[in-house]
Amino acid sequence: MLLVVGRIGRAHGVRGEATIEVRTDNPGERFEIGAVLHTDPADKGPLTIRDAKMHSGTLLLSFVGVDDRTAVEKLRNVLLLAEIDPTEANVTEDDFHLSQIVGCSVIDSSGRNWGNVVEVLQLPAQDTLVIKSSDREILIPFVRAFVPEVNVQERTITVKNIEGLL
Repeated sequence: MLLVVGRIGRAHGVRGEATIEVRTDNPGERFEIGAVLHTDPADKGPLTIRDAKMHSGTLLLSFVGVDDRTAVEKLRNVLLLAEIDPTEANVTEDDFHLSQIVGCSVIDSSGRNWGNVVEVLQLPAQDTLVIKSSDREILIPFVRAFVPEVNVQERTITVKNIEGLL
């Protein structure tokens, strides 16, 4: 499955380096020198990583065939995609990929079904579950205080039914 692992930002310097907005928990593996990444839009890639380094807390990548600032600017805002098997990434039962919870049923501690997860918004403060019920959309912060249990195998997510949240 192709999953977004980063987004190309602005050019850095004149030698074809780009700032990268990292969207993966494992940048060391995803952005190895020689790794080939697909792109969205597809006609901008695939891109092979020529060099990778950190600069003042920002990941800088350079790509084979992208040799100057002008070429990098043409790639600005392009999404970087990697072939990832979410089931192989799981280390413990609490580890899962966000794509694995889309479609899960959302129940509260009393067993009431509130609908299904249709999307996970990746917001700056925390991820947020978008639940589609029969008559509305419900947004739930994806933090342990509100979501104490995720069971990927049974395709269920348990939420605390806090007054006003649901």
